Amino acid sequence: MITDNKGVQDGMPLEVGEVEVAPYQKISLGKKILYHLWDADQHLKSPEERKLVRKLDFGILICATLGWWMKYIDQSNLTNAYVSGMKEDLNIQANEYTYMLMCYTIAFAIIQVPANLVALKLRPRICLVVCEIGWTAFTFAQAGAKTPGQMYAFRFMIGLFESGFSPIIIFLLGCWYTRSELAKRIAIWHITGFFGSATSGFLQAGVYASLDGHLGIAGWRWLYIICGCMSLPVAISVWFLLPDYPHNTKAWYLTEEDKAMAMQRSANQGKANITGTLDLKLLVRMFGNWRWWVLCAMYIFYGNSCQANSYFAIYLKSAGYSVAARNLIPACSNIVSMVTDFAWGFGSDWTGNRAYWAVGPLLCTTVIGSSLLTAWPAGNVPKVVGFFFVSGGYVTSVVWTWANEINRGNAEERALTISSMNGLFYATNSFLPILIFPQTTSPNYPKGFPSILAFAVVACILIIVTDFLHKRELRQEAELKAGTPPAEMTEESKSDQEVKIASEII
Repeated sequence: MITDNKGVQDGMPLEVGEVEVAPYQKISLGKKILYHLWDADQHLKSPEERKLVRKLDFGILICATLGWWMKYIDQSNLTNAYVSGMKEDLNIQANEYTYMLMCYTIAFAIIQVPANLVALKLRPRICLVVCEIGWTAFTFAQAGAKTPGQMYAFRFMIGLFESGFSPIIIFLLGCWYTRSELAKRIAIWHITGFFGSATSGFLQAGVYASLDGHLGIAGWRWLYIICGCMSLPVAISVWFLLPDYPHNTKAWYLTEEDKAMAMQRSANQGKANITGTLDLKLLVRMFGNWRWWVLCAMYIFYGNSCQANSYFAIYLKSAGYSVAARNLIPACSNIVSMVTDFAWGFGSDWTGNRAYWAVGPLLCTTVIGSSLLTAWPAGNVPKVVGFFFVSGGYVTSVVWTWANEINRGNAEERALTISSMNGLFYATNSFLPILIFPQTTSPNYPKGFPSILAFAVVACILIIVTDFLHKRELRQEAELKAGTPPAEMTEESKSDQEVKIASEII
């Protein structure tokens, strides 16, 4: 356990397992304000705990952000290559571009749950290094594609290797950070994806201008070559910097006291230890309560409401914008996504409320922007404004933080729920584009943008339902722990609550 100066009397020895924390230091007003702005309870932490959090930010966030940045560069390269010469070089016809997107998405959906199951048994560091080396190899392969069929295969393999990255990172962040710290870190990690998409646009614009035709290689092929060279050192950094879980980490920069403090922080948050036990009882527990069903449904609708920007560059091409503009304008919209996604995560940490910081942004950005795109007004300006509005509707950091908190009572259930949310979203996203965004209906997509509007509205409703059920569950837990289970609880819900409390005690 962790103890501080308020719990240890002078001259008294520490008990076995205790870690002594130095007395809280007097903090200047300026530092206190800065600490409070970064983490709501930062000014209350001991110097040792603040140092631990800085170490975690150094190790986990560097690996998570660099890997996610490269993942999104690789993922976004297809759109940027398509509008920069690949369509003509590979003779892509009809819906073949959409099929390439589908191949990636299908593979991405397949491995979500298996990836987290493997990470519960093996060290996440090993899993992520394999993932990153794999997608690096097939990034290089895309540079040599000669036919759409080859691109189908390469996109499928990239999706296969990239699929394990996000569920493992989300689960790992939830294992190390506390409630007041988590949403910001997930936001920082997640917004690097938008930076990756923006980087891909800027890279393609630069590569097309300077390398197109160099050594007889088209500019879009050079993009894949350069990105493959960038991915490899990022994969190597994971091996040396990423800590595993608090109970088994061997990170060189974490001391034994750091590890003990990390485990105590986790216990103070009510997070269950990782046992690696995957059995029928776990499945019954997961499928027998509301959490898995409602969280998965909420994320499916929310995730599918975030598709519009994938078609921004295609609209710009149809409207006659230059190759540079087709890459640079969507890159700027990704910067908007970066700023707003972090702002929503920061606000949810600051206020301690998740639901309001998910519903509010969706209503004020995605709903407005998709309504504009559904109306498809005359002129380019309102359409571009609509695309920029939907760029501000990403609340992923808030949703993932909330999912970690709601499932804190069982680590294995938390891992499976997180991977299921992502996997089921990508499973639906693997076939939805061909139904609502067929390339033959571009650029106004009469089925696509109205569908995004509907998805956003349903997602808001499910967020409100999630908030109601979670608060009710917390009340029931408090009353059960106090020895007065609420009268309205059924025998089934009582049993579920008792199992949860027992697992937390263990």
